[in-house]
Amino acid sequence: MTRGLRVNVQRRIGAVPGVEVGDLFFFRFEMCLVGLHAPSMAGIDYMNVKFGNEEDPVALSIVSSGMYEDDDNDADVLIYSGQGGSSRVGKQIDDQKLERGNLALEKSSHRKNEIRVIRGMKDLMNLPNKIYVYDGLYRIQESWREKGKAGFSLFKYKLLRVPGQPDGSVVWKLTQQWKDNPTSRSHMILPDISSGIENVSICLVNDVDKEKGPTHFSYVTTVKYLKPISSMKPSVGCTCHSVCMPGDENCCCSQRNGGYLPYSSNGLIMRRRALVVECGTSCPCSLNCRNRVSQKGIRFRFEVFKTRDRGWGLRSWDPIRAGSFICEYTGEIIDKIKTGDEDDEDEYMFQTAQTDVTALEPYNICELVGEEQPADWNETPKPLSFILSAKNTGNLSRFMNHSCSPNVFWQPVIYDHDDECYPHIMFYAMKHIPPMTELTYDYGLRGNESCKEEMSSYNGHHRRKKCLCGSEKCRGFFS
Repeated sequence: MTRGLRVNVQRRIGAVPGVEVGDLFFFRFEMCLVGLHAPSMAGIDYMNVKFGNEEDPVALSIVSSGMYEDDDNDADVLIYSGQGGSSRVGKQIDDQKLERGNLALEKSSHRKNEIRVIRGMKDLMNLPNKIYVYDGLYRIQESWREKGKAGFSLFKYKLLRVPGQPDGSVVWKLTQQWKDNPTSRSHMILPDISSGIENVSICLVNDVDKEKGPTHFSYVTTVKYLKPISSMKPSVGCTCHSVCMPGDENCCCSQRNGGYLPYSSNGLIMRRRALVVECGTSCPCSLNCRNRVSQKGIRFRFEVFKTRDRGWGLRSWDPIRAGSFICEYTGEIIDKIKTGDEDDEDEYMFQTAQTDVTALEPYNICELVGEEQPADWNETPKPLSFILSAKNTGNLSRFMNHSCSPNVFWQPVIYDHDDECYPHIMFYAMKHIPPMTELTYDYGLRGNESCKEEMSSYNGHHRRKKCLCGSEKCRGFFS
C-alpha cells in the first residue's frame, strides 16, 4: 500500500473493475489491494450510503471462510452467519449484536443491493491454508436469528446468487469431485495420456465433438538432444550440504543466479530471467533445496481438452498460484538446416520469437514476498540456437495454445549439464490461474517485421497464422 500498488480505492456497491468471477486470492490482503474486500480480517465490508434523504449502512462484500457456522454447500445459495461473539479461534462465546457488519447486512436485506461474495476454499497444496475465490454478486433474500451450536444467538442471512454470471465456486466443487473420483469426469476419452509416466495422471476429454483424440505421438518427459548429455559440458555443483540459502557467497549456484536464488521459499519463481541455474546431480544439497523446482516434474492435475476452434488445449483441475512451475516443453531438438518445408507442417514446434515483453514486466514478485531483488533481474531470455519439436514425441506442453494475453511464460533452465546453448524450456504461471482455465503462452513473432507485413520464418516460408485467442490485446495473428 505504501508503494502505491492499491487500486480501486473508492469503495463501491457491485462489481469491481478488473476483478472477474472466479479470480483467486491466496491472501486476504490481496483482495484489499484490488478493492474487492477492504478489511484485512473482518468478514463483512460495509459503508454508509445515501438513499435520497436517508442514509443506511449497507454491505459491500462478505468472505465466507468457515470462521462461523456458514452453510456453503449450494453453489448458488449461501447461508451466512453474522459477525461477533466469537473467540480468536472461532468458538462462539457470546450473543451476536445487531451492529456494524450485522446491521449493514440487515439493511441490505431490505435495500436488496448487490453484495460481492468471496468463498474460502481449502488449499490442498498447502494445508491448512485457504484460497479465496470471488464467486460473484448475491442478494440477501431473508434474515433471521437463531441459537448456534454453542447455545448463543447468531444472525443468519440467506443470500442468492444473481443469475447470468460466469461459474465461480461451482467449478471448484466439480473439480474436487473429479480428483476424488476421476471416472466421474464426463466425456473422458483416456484417464491418463502419459500412461503413468508423469507424477500425476493427465486425462483426455472431448465434450465438443466426436473426435477421439489428437494425432499419435510418443509421450516423453525428457528432451531428445542431437548429442547425448554426457558429451555436454558437465554442470558445476555447489558445496551446500543441506539446502542452498539466498545471498550465500559460498554457494556457486546462488552466485550464478546473480547472488540470489531464483525461487522463493515456497517454490515460486521470482522473475523471468535470461537463464535460471538450478542445483543438479553434481550438487550435494538435498532434494528439498529451494533451488530444485522444475526438475521434479509436474504436480498439478491437468487435462487435455478439445477446444471449439483451436484444436486441443490444456487446463488444470487445481488452482495455480502465480510463479508456480507448470511443466517442461519436451520433444526432440531438430537441425534448423534440415527442417526445410516440413517446418510449415509442424504445429508442435517451439522456436523462440519476439514476444510482448511489456506483458511480462508486471511479473515480479520479489518485493511482494519480502525478497530483495537483484539489480540485473530485468533480463529476458535470449533467442535459442535450436528448434524443439513435439510433433512425434512430447508431453502435455505440446497442447498449450497461443494467446496475446497469456497466463503462462517460458523460462530457460539448466541443471543436468552446463551447456547454456541447450537449456530446458520450462513454463511458469504469470498470474493466479483458476481451475479449468485454459493455459496459454505467447508464441510471439519471428523477425522484426511490422504487424502490417506478411510474417515469414527464418527459411523464407510464410508462417503467418490467424490468432483466435479472443483477448482484448489480440494482435490478430502470430507466427
